[in-house]
Amino acid sequence: MKVIYKIAKAELQVLFYSPVAWLVLVIFMFQSALLYTDIFTNLVRAQAMGRELQSATLGIFSGLNGFYPSISKYLFLYVPLLTMGVMSREYNHGSIKLLLSSPITSAQVILGKYLSLMIYGLALTAITAIFAIFTISTVNMVDTPVVLAGLLGIYLLICAYAAIGLFMSSITSYTVVSAMGTLAILAFLGYVSGVAQEITLVRDITYWLSISGRTETFFSGTLTVEDMLYFIIVVGLFLGFAILRLELSKQKNSFVKAASKYVFVFLLAAIVGYVSTIPKMMVVFDVTRNKTNTLSIASQDVVKRLGNSKLTISTFTNMLGQDSYLALPIGQKVDIDRFKRYLRFKPDITLNYYYYYHKTNNPFLDKRYPDLPDKQRYDSLKRVYDWKFTAGPLESLEKKADLESEDFQFVRLLESDNGKKTFLRVYDDMMRYPSEAEITAAIKRMTMDLPVVGFLNGHGERSSNSENDRGYKKFAQDKRFRYALINQGFDFKDVTLDKDIPAGIRILIVAEPRKPLSAEELGHLQQYINRGGNLILSGEPGQIANVNPIADLLGVKFLPGILVHPLPDFTPDLMMMTPTPEAREFSYYLERQGKNNLPLTMPGAAALEYNTDKGFNVIPLFRTDSASWTELETTNFIDDSVRYNPKIGEIQKSHPTVLALSRKVNGKEQKIMVTGDSDWLSNGELGMSRARVMSSNYSLINAAFDWLSDGEVPIDTRRDPSLDTSLSIGEDAWAVFVYVFKWGLPIILIIASLIIWIRRRGK
Repeated sequence: MKVIYKIAKAELQVLFYSPVAWLVLVIFMFQSALLYTDIFTNLVRAQAMGRELQSATLGIFSGLNGFYPSISKYLFLYVPLLTMGVMSREYNHGSIKLLLSSPITSAQVILGKYLSLMIYGLALTAITAIFAIFTISTVNMVDTPVVLAGLLGIYLLICAYAAIGLFMSSITSYTVVSAMGTLAILAFLGYVSGVAQEITLVRDITYWLSISGRTETFFSGTLTVEDMLYFIIVVGLFLGFAILRLELSKQKNSFVKAASKYVFVFLLAAIVGYVSTIPKMMVVFDVTRNKTNTLSIASQDVVKRLGNSKLTISTFTNMLGQDSYLALPIGQKVDIDRFKRYLRFKPDITLNYYYYYHKTNNPFLDKRYPDLPDKQRYDSLKRVYDWKFTAGPLESLEKKADLESEDFQFVRLLESDNGKKTFLRVYDDMMRYPSEAEITAAIKRMTMDLPVVGFLNGHGERSSNSENDRGYKKFAQDKRFRYALINQGFDFKDVTLDKDIPAGIRILIVAEPRKPLSAEELGHLQQYINRGGNLILSGEPGQIANVNPIADLLGVKFLPGILVHPLPDFTPDLMMMTPTPEAREFSYYLERQGKNNLPLTMPGAAALEYNTDKGFNVIPLFRTDSASWTELETTNFIDDSVRYNPKIGEIQKSHPTVLALSRKVNGKEQKIMVTGDSDWLSNGELGMSRARVMSSNYSLINAAFDWLSDGEVPIDTRRDPSLDTSLSIGEDAWAVFVYVFKWGLPIILIIASLIIWIRRRGK
C-alpha cells in the first residue's frame, strides 16, 4: 500500500505542477458557475414574484436541465485531458522500462496512478460541492440526502471515466491518441445500449454495459446497488485491462493467449454485472424526503395483496398499428424499466413481449398501401424500417388474448395465476404510457372486485357508450383516454328499472331522464336507495319534471328556470364556479382545484334546494355567484338579453349546483351526489376549449368517484407535500453571489495555480 501511495503522490505532483490540471479546474469552475447561477436565478425570480417553489432541491439538481445532469454532460470533455498522459508520459520519457524492471508490480503502478486520478476527481467534485453547500445553506428545509446522493453520482462518474482514460493511456505513447481513444470508448458506452437489442441474451449484456442514464438515479435521490456496482465493475474492468497491458508487455505472448486473458476479465465483469440486474438482487434506497422514487403506500399495499400469486404482464404490439414503435425490441429494456418500481416489491413479475400483424385503424397505412394485404404491408414496413425481428400473423396469438376487444391496438395483458385478467393500455396524450395510478389500478383488479358503475337507461338518459356530445363515453369508457374511469379501475353495466337493481352495482348513475319513471320503476329505485346504494343524480333545467320525483326521495328539489349570470364574452347560462370551503375539506381533488382557482363549468344548470328530512347530511360542493338568478323568461341566450325579474318568481342569490349527501344505512355510509347539470361530464363539455377559461371538471369527477367508491379507486398516489418551497436569500444578496461564483472563485484558482507554477520554476 505504501508503494501505491508513493506513486500516487508523485503523480499528483506532476498533475498539479502542470498547467493542464489547473486549466481544467478553472474552466470546470467557470462552467459550473454559469450552469448553477442560471438555474438558481430562476428560483430567486420566481420567489420574488410571489410564487411558491415546488421541491426546490430536485428542481435545482435533478431533471432534464438540473445542475447535476448538466454537469455530467461535460465531464467526458475534461477527464481525457487529465488521463491522456498518465501512462503515455512514462512511455515517452522511457521511465516505463524502469518501472517494469523494478520490484514494483504492474498492479501497484496502475493502482497508484489511478489513486492520484481519484484524488483529482475529489477536487472536481469539491467544486461541485461548493454549489451544493450553498444550496443547503439557502434553501429552506432542503432535502440534503438528495444533494449528497447527486455528489456521489458525479464522483463515481469521474472515477469511471478516469479508469477508462488510464487504460487508453497505457496502450499508446501518443497522448492525443490516448485522449481520442478515451472519447471513443465513452461514446461506445453511451451508444451500446442500442446494439443487438433484437437478440435476447445480447440485449441484456449491451444494455447493462451502457453508461447512459447510470447517474440519473443518483441525481433523482435514489441509491441502487445495481448502479453502484456498475461503476465499481467498470472501474475494475478497465483497471484490470490496464494491469494486463503492463503484464503482457513484460513478456512475449501469442495473440490468442493475450486475447483470452482480456476476454476472461470482460466475462467476469459481465457475469457479475448481469447478476446485479436480476430483480431478486435489487436493493434500492430512496433518500428523498417524500420517497418520490418509490411506489406510493397505496400501490405497495396493492402489490402486497398479490402475495405469492404469479403476475405476468404480456405486451402485444401490432406492427400495423399506429403505436407499433412503443415497445420494439430495441427499446424493450427501457420499457421493462417502466415497471422497475413494481419489480422492487415483487421481483417474480414476468414480462413477455409479442409482435404480430393485423389490419387495424391506421389511416397512414391505408393511404400508403391501400390495396396490400396484411402480410405484404408488414413485409413492406419491415424492409423500410429495417426491422431485425419477425412478427407473426394474428392467428399465432389468438389463444393468448382477446385483442379484437382492444381494436388490435398496442395493449398489455395482466394475468394472475388465479385466472384473473385485465388490460393495461396506452393513451392518446403526450405521456402515452400508463402512470403509477393506471398500473396499480390494473393490478388491483387481480386482487379484488373493484366497483361496478351502473348507468340507468330506458328513459333517454346519457349513455356511457355514446360518443356524441351528450354522451358520457369520454369520462367513463374511452379506452384511449387516461382519466376514463375504466382505466382507473371501474367496471360498467347498463341498468334498467323493470326489476331490482343488481346487488353488484356499487354506484348508480341517473343522468337526465327525458321520460318520467313509472311508479314501479320509482319503487325499484327507492329500494336501491333504502338499502344504502350509492348514487349520482344529474338533471337539466328542461327535464326537472322527470328528475324531481327521484330527487324528492333524497330531500332535494330542482328549481324551475335556468341559472344565469351575465358575463362579457360568455353566454349568460354558463356557470363557472370554484369549490366551496366545505368542498375543499371534502376532497383533496377539490382542495387542489380551489387552490389553483380553476372553475367547474356547467353550460345550462338548474338550481338545487334541499332539506334534511330524509336523514342525509348535505354538503354544498359548488355554488353560483350571488349575482346569479333562476331565469324563467328568456330561453334564447344568443339573440335575447336576460334581465332579473323577481315578480315572476326569479330568485337571485348564491344557488347550490352540486350537493354531496351522506347518511348511515345498515352500518355503512351511503353516499349520493346530486348535480343541477348533466353536461358538466359530457363528451362535449370535457372536450370544450374556451378562451381564458381553464376549467377543471375532472377534479369533481375524481372527487366524486373516489368518494363514492370509498377510496378504492382511483388510486391515491399522492406523497406528502414538499417542504423545500422557499429560499432564505433575496435578489440583492444573490446578485453578489453571482459575481463571486462566476468570477471570484475562478480568479482565486488562477492565482493559486500561478503561485504554485512560479514556486515550481524557482526550484
